[in-house]
Amino acid sequence: MSNTQIADIIIIGGGLNGFAQALAFAAHGVTCHVIDRADPKTMLAPDFDGRVSAISSSSMKLLSTIGLGDALEGKGCPIEQIWVSDQLKPGALDFVPEQGDGYLGEMIENRLIRQLLFDAVKARPEIHLHLPAEITATEVSDGGVRVTLANGTQLSASLLVVAEGRRSATRDGAGIKLTEWDYAHQAMVTAIIHERPHNNIAYEIFYPTGPFAILPMLDDEAGQHRSAIVWSVPRKDAPVYGKLGPRAMAHEISKAMGGLLGDIRMNAPVSGYPLSFQHANRITDKRLALIGDSAHGMHPIAGQGLNLGLRDVAALAQVVVEGMRLGLDPGDAQILDRYARWRSLDIQSVMMATDTLNKLFGVPGKTASAARRLGLAAVQRMKPLKDFFMAEARGESGDLPKLLQGMPV
Repeated sequence: MSNTQIADIIIIGGGLNGFAQALAFAAHGVTCHVIDRADPKTMLAPDFDGRVSAISSSSMKLLSTIGLGDALEGKGCPIEQIWVSDQLKPGALDFVPEQGDGYLGEMIENRLIRQLLFDAVKARPEIHLHLPAEITATEVSDGGVRVTLANGTQLSASLLVVAEGRRSATRDGAGIKLTEWDYAHQAMVTAIIHERPHNNIAYEIFYPTGPFAILPMLDDEAGQHRSAIVWSVPRKDAPVYGKLGPRAMAHEISKAMGGLLGDIRMNAPVSGYPLSFQHANRITDKRLALIGDSAHGMHPIAGQGLNLGLRDVAALAQVVVEGMRLGLDPGDAQILDRYARWRSLDIQSVMMATDTLNKLFGVPGKTASAARRLGLAAVQRMKPLKDFFMAEARGESGDLPKLLQGMPV
């Protein structure tokens, strides 16, 4: 049909993972359509996503390799230490890289990452954007995939990449089931200005009611010290916090911080996000691959959600590009099988580790707290174990795709 637009791949979802996937393909000459129902003006608005992400060092290498290196230079706050505590009691654990090992990661505002990704995809001729656009039909056959948009345009490709997020209609339509449970908690996300410098330390304080994270941000233009707050509270208590004014909320946050950074005041509104565990029972189907939150949604306790999605991006880009060099089309079953095998163990291990960590630190009582602090103290004394955890935080363990090593495929 004359109105059919052909590319190698169709990506449904123009969020952080979807745009990164498009750029990873484009960097290797692979063409793609990117579809999202949201208007870019909405997604790029300052109040669309107030979150800050901990970008691991391997994820930073990926973003640099696909073209964002110069734009991201100096935009993130380095994480030079991670300090873990059970209710601010003695027996804390800290992760500090040895000199010359580099940062554990960088804290970067999601809004900035989204803007830079959007600017980059607009500049690539290999990427065709359909934003905003509604999908009215999706057809998958032995020969390829076809997507029909509400304006009558038909898009044709060999592979459909699903990056729609947790509530993915395409994933559900493919009959892919989920393993999921609700944590009955809500993440309260905001930013604060504080009296003392954070010294590039990320704090993770575990309370029986939920984890409380203080994440370092760059100072503002006036030189005021800033940090992001991610506070998991029982969902039944969230409305109470939602009614607090800035001064009252700052007081509650200050109590949870235990005076670590001195006097504080609010620097951003409080946003709320329900917390749940969600894992797709498989991440591929006929000519279809899931990435990011469409494949896995996890507790933010270790800050690995976006990094896990970018690991999907790197692995899928590599298996597709290497397969095409061998003469296979991007949606070939051999390519998708390799992607599924490569990613499945990593996804499952990271998700179960964060789930276990959340449950472990959520057990109330003095005995449980004492046991946790004993465990933290033991890890603190064991350098090989600490080195392992730091490698995990950097995203540098396991069989890394080339993009995560800072190399093109």
